[in-house]
Amino acid sequence: MKPAMPEAASSAILIRDGKILLIRRRNSPSFDMFAFPGGRAEPGETPAGTAIREFEEETGIRAHSPREFAFYDLQSENPGRHFHLTVFIVEADPSEIAEARDDAADAGWYTPAEIRLLNTPASVLDCVERLEREITFS
Repeated sequence: MKPAMPEAASSAILIRDGKILLIRRRNSPSFDMFAFPGGRAEPGETPAGTAIREFEEETGIRAHSPREFAFYDLQSENPGRHFHLTVFIVEADPSEIAEARDDAADAGWYTPAEIRLLNTPASVLDCVERLEREITFS
């Protein structure tokens, strides 16, 4: 089997009151796992544009000011799938409420300690550990 060409994907991290917004994925890849809102790029879309669009589609929150935070070369659990994932930190109006939409089964706010107890992709745990080194959580 010929290796799959990498597909571009992006996700976004929003931190509010010392907690990080995660969604529980309704579809593959990472079905039923907790992850940052995100997904595959559409044709011609920039990584930052993908992150902002997917974030709103999955949470209902209009994020802005994306800052690139991490990049992962991921081989999916699906045979023949390969993703280049760019992770951004975003900002949003604190009055906006997260709702699970589109590919998200649930949406919730979690502390780094709580995230370690959830079923998450390795990239999420890696980002959380890095965030803890770089940001003070209250």
